[in-house]
Amino acid sequence: MVENTKFQSSYSYGFIDETTKKEIRRKTLKAVCIPGYQVPYSSPEMPISRGWGTGGLHLTLSLIGRSDVFKIIDQGSDASVNACNLRQFVQMMTRCAVTFDTAKATIIQSRHRVPEEILTDRQILVLQVPQPEVLRSVERHEFRTRQMHAEADYAKLWVSLYEAYVQFGTMMRGSGYPIKVNGRYIATPSPIPRWDTPNLSMANCLYLFGAGREKRIHAIPPHTRVEPLEFEDVKFKVEEFKGILCSACGQDRAFMDEIFDDQERRKHVINDSNFLDKVRTAVRPPQRLFTNPNNFDDPS
Repeated sequence: MVENTKFQSSYSYGFIDETTKKEIRRKTLKAVCIPGYQVPYSSPEMPISRGWGTGGLHLTLSLIGRSDVFKIIDQGSDASVNACNLRQFVQMMTRCAVTFDTAKATIIQSRHRVPEEILTDRQILVLQVPQPEVLRSVERHEFRTRQMHAEADYAKLWVSLYEAYVQFGTMMRGSGYPIKVNGRYIATPSPIPRWDTPNLSMANCLYLFGAGREKRIHAIPPHTRVEPLEFEDVKFKVEEFKGILCSACGQDRAFMDEIFDDQERRKHVINDSNFLDKVRTAVRPPQRLFTNPNNFDDPS
């Protein structure tokens, strides 16, 4: 404990120096003011490699205060190696409280999932983004993608969606499905499943997206309209879990992971570990028992 105290006291609060934190906060404010727009930032060095969550850490450590409660999840799990290590690092450098409970957290950092519970206006969800440029799959030159965004020229992206539909009968975007933010910029929601995409629209919380390797920040402010790209006759659809029950709690209508037991029998388990614990114990039922109820025939 003494060694940890000495280590923490030798750094600025939250590890990053104050000047850099101010710069990141200014860039974050610009991203909030222009929903969906990618704002370049300095992406300072961290004690982990870029590509392992540095963008999320930059945002978290620049915004977190001494009264905040921090939660981090990795693909729905609080207990993965990546989540545990980053949680320990943030706690060591800030002495802030940490939690597994989504409802108690004020800042939630996530990789590849949006929590199942409805987030409030007192919460910030920080998403780690490996590739913030939604046009990278159709245009490899950075100067061209910036020009395309400036001119709202997304024809190549629409063509790629159309070609995928013609060839495969579907959009072929399992995660990171492109979205239009506030009727203007096309952006990536990070590699979250399609199931989470409707939860971004008109949400109460602030969504922040940090890409440390690519040095970009973008944001979706509260109560902002978010629309997945779709054609008039080919509508956006989320993953189909209708009729599938969680083997751990017997519930359905949440995003499921497919697993196999010792006898190689296929099972499904609710992906969000904290949400699953609440459903199983029912000590405090989640604010919303089922995600995206409108995607089912019976929305009860």
